[in-house]
Amino acid sequence: MDSTPSPSSSSPFDLVSSALGRYIPSGGAAAAAGPADAQGDRTTSRRVPDNAAASRQDQILGVVNLDRDLRITRCNLDAPVFAGLDPVVGSPFVALLPPGDVPTVTRRLRQVLETGEAHVARIQRVRRGDGSELVVSLSILPAAVPQEGLTISVIAMAKRLHLYAAETAIGTSLDIGETAQSLAESLLAWGDVAAVDLDFAVWTGEGVTEQAQGRIRLRRAALVPDRAWPEGYVTPGDDLPSDASRLLAQAVRRDDAPQAIVIPDREAIERVLGSPRVMRALVPGDRSAGVACIPLVLDGPPPVVLGVAEVWRRADSPFRDSELFDLQELVARTVHHVDLARQHHREHTQVLALQRRLLPRTGGDTIEIASVYQPATPDSAGVGGDWVNSFPLPDGRTALVVGDVVGHGLGAAATMGQLSMEARALLSAGLAPDEVLEHLDETVTLLDDAESGLAAGYSALGSTCCIALYDPVSHHVALSSAGHLPPVLVSPDGHAGPLTVRPHPGLGAEFALREPFDVHTFGAPPGSLLALYTDGLVEDPAESIDEGIARLAEAVSTVHPWDALQQAARHVVSALAPARQRDDVTLLLARMIGYRKEDTATWRLPARDDAPARARAQVSALLRRWRTRDDTRDNVLLLVSELVTNAVRFAAGPITVRLIRAGHGLLCEVGDTGNGRPRLSRGGLLDDEGRGLHIVHRLTTRWGVRWTDTGKVVWAEVAR
Repeated sequence: MDSTPSPSSSSPFDLVSSALGRYIPSGGAAAAAGPADAQGDRTTSRRVPDNAAASRQDQILGVVNLDRDLRITRCNLDAPVFAGLDPVVGSPFVALLPPGDVPTVTRRLRQVLETGEAHVARIQRVRRGDGSELVVSLSILPAAVPQEGLTISVIAMAKRLHLYAAETAIGTSLDIGETAQSLAESLLAWGDVAAVDLDFAVWTGEGVTEQAQGRIRLRRAALVPDRAWPEGYVTPGDDLPSDASRLLAQAVRRDDAPQAIVIPDREAIERVLGSPRVMRALVPGDRSAGVACIPLVLDGPPPVVLGVAEVWRRADSPFRDSELFDLQELVARTVHHVDLARQHHREHTQVLALQRRLLPRTGGDTIEIASVYQPATPDSAGVGGDWVNSFPLPDGRTALVVGDVVGHGLGAAATMGQLSMEARALLSAGLAPDEVLEHLDETVTLLDDAESGLAAGYSALGSTCCIALYDPVSHHVALSSAGHLPPVLVSPDGHAGPLTVRPHPGLGAEFALREPFDVHTFGAPPGSLLALYTDGLVEDPAESIDEGIARLAEAVSTVHPWDALQQAARHVVSALAPARQRDDVTLLLARMIGYRKEDTATWRLPARDDAPARARAQVSALLRRWRTRDDTRDNVLLLVSELVTNAVRFAAGPITVRLIRAGHGLLCEVGDTGNGRPRLSRGGLLDDEGRGLHIVHRLTTRWGVRWTDTGKVVWAEVAR
């Protein structure tokens, strides 16, 4: 029966079939008006004009009709390019697809059914009966009323059209594996099996040099189609046997220049590969008898081979010169994407190494620390500038720092490292959190200066930072923030919520926007849990930032006091972080322990001449209760006497003496209301001026000064 519709037909199926009818014989199932006729003899057709024979070979258009259950009701896929497809009437349309594509295409088909809106030009693979695949463009159209269902136009991708479409698709990811997979899927239009093998140096992000080509080591990056492969065959992630890598390298570097080669038949393949082991590793099956090997060549003096792409065909379908030219052109157009992915991976690895180096290692006797850092997914803009750090200060306190530098990549990493090290140095020198942020603010402004800036082409303006100092004696935390999200505090009774921190512009804000940085002080009794984090952990396009912080507070509140803190931190991140991260995720958990009351003592003394004697008496009695060794007790008494004497002599106001028994020694602190910085002079012990500090320097393992709102504290540590 002739299925060519009348010109008045309005069905999308009939319109497409009308165009096909001028070239394609369409009898039996190909064009039957209904299921009954569709089971007729497929050989019944009208005569094709002789002058249409050449056009018939170039025909790339087909059409399929589906019912609402997505089953085939009519089809016209008789063009030679669709040979091997088996669109049985009554069978599901998705039976023509690779299994991995079925969910996505099914969802798209049902969406067109429900909305009535067409979906045009989806690049898709369809499977032939022999397992090979064809790349086509699918357009899904709603069937014309009164019919129901869908009409799908199928366009076999012309090689030149496919070449340009493939080039665009391959450059959409910066991940090496995904880039290689896109290239292999594009190469599949020229064969039955396509594979991409890359030099090992590409995987590590290293530069591939000319000298390395003689000892090339290949790893399989991509392989299509997705199916069960013979035992011993190299699949993605496997290294090729050394002799196979060497043979491929030699094959594509004839006359000392990389070039494509074709091994036309099974006999030639066996002669070239030689070893049965290499045959099992490289030949995908008995039906694959010919292969084209195209080197991935990076232009340069001299050219460098990044890897090899292989396209396999059956013996009855040899490669034509025009096809080999198209394969070479496609690889040449896209090899720079592979190199970009390599460079991105190298930068990603370098920045990630810097990030991990900044992560805190351990806590201490007074605080327990756990941190998690997860970089953005590899195909994102690159590792960001999130950083987190925790370190003990010489005076017994602990610094907790988290920051987020604007941007991604090496520029952000360099700024991140500079700010992190500067913050650590300033905090160790005794500066308060707000003073440290003031210095970081000036640094970011300097880095952005066009004339004196050190980060040319990169701006860190708007970077954020939060600094918290934990005092294990008073069990208080002093916190300052520059535009950063508020930390979450969990009290010992389990109540959790974000701290109320006055918002402040980020670092490097315009002068008109600058305000003094606030210091927020709050109690953190033993058992409290403090969470510092970056926005990648709580940001979600589907909810507000406040909702994200609330989810974090709820997750942190479930951490039991007996839970291992590192494991708990990983659990919190896995519960909140998205599967594919477009930004870095950073979390720092700090469980406060503090000192026991019996390990600390504090006295307040008037700034009078008898203050040193009173301090010695109080400290002597305490050291006897602590059963301190005589030599240590003598050193501590002399140390306290000298520090208190200096405070009486050069400062004013009440004097505070604090003694702390720690695992590593005894920490002595003397605070006063003076603002002068004690300095060690060049004089000796016999010089009256500066003699006290020389004694302090000789008796202690380390000493220093920190500044307070009312003055300063001179601290010193004595080994027990």
